[in-house]
Amino acid sequence: MVDNYQKLEKEIGVHIKNRKLLENVFIHRSYLNEHKGSSLPSNERLEFLGDSVLSLITSVYLFRKYNELAEGDYTEIKSSIVKTESLATAASEIGLGSYLFLSKGEELGGGRSNKNILADCFEALIACIFLDQNFEAAYEFVSKHLFKGKLDYLVENKLYLSAKSKLQELIQGKYKTTPVYRVLEEKGPEHKRIFQVGVFFHNKKLGVGTASSKKEAEEIAARNAFANLENI
Repeated sequence: MVDNYQKLEKEIGVHIKNRKLLENVFIHRSYLNEHKGSSLPSNERLEFLGDSVLSLITSVYLFRKYNELAEGDYTEIKSSIVKTESLATAASEIGLGSYLFLSKGEELGGGRSNKNILADCFEALIACIFLDQNFEAAYEFVSKHLFKGKLDYLVENKLYLSAKSKLQELIQGKYKTTPVYRVLEEKGPEHKRIFQVGVFFHNKKLGVGTASSKKEAEEIAARNAFANLENI
């Protein structure tokens, strides 16, 4: 494998001393199916570590910059910014897809632009910077390439709030009470349950949501409830 990462390092402003570690960032597990003799494993272990480092970076960033927020706000903001779509977009912006080592099948299937693959690669790169440099270097990288111009906008405009949180804020602010969620139906085998949840205000059903978890079904129900708010 040829070392051609200088352009990437210039883009991210970080020089990685351990070249094997950097190369490992881009090895997708599918590549190993066709290259059994590879001296490097897939990037999955790096991605695992990067996920944890990213969570800590996000927590530290919010703690440092937004000390007036409640704990629940921190959790919702983290969920909004540390998600596959956001990570994949950040990965695309610095061109990580072009460095990936993929199987022929994954390549033909559009693996270089696959959101999950790109998001995992971005987290693997965070771990690489953390291991090769230190926490602050990883913090600066994430601040610049994931947070900049996005997280502050998201916080200032309260775009991090879930539909459930927005609905509660609206009803609580106007009526001094909160909506109630009830499971209307539960079906399917134990390992594949489907939940239908309704959200109610003064026993009036505002919306219904169906999903494989109660939490997701509640979120969908809250989203659907906004269309019926004029009727309460």
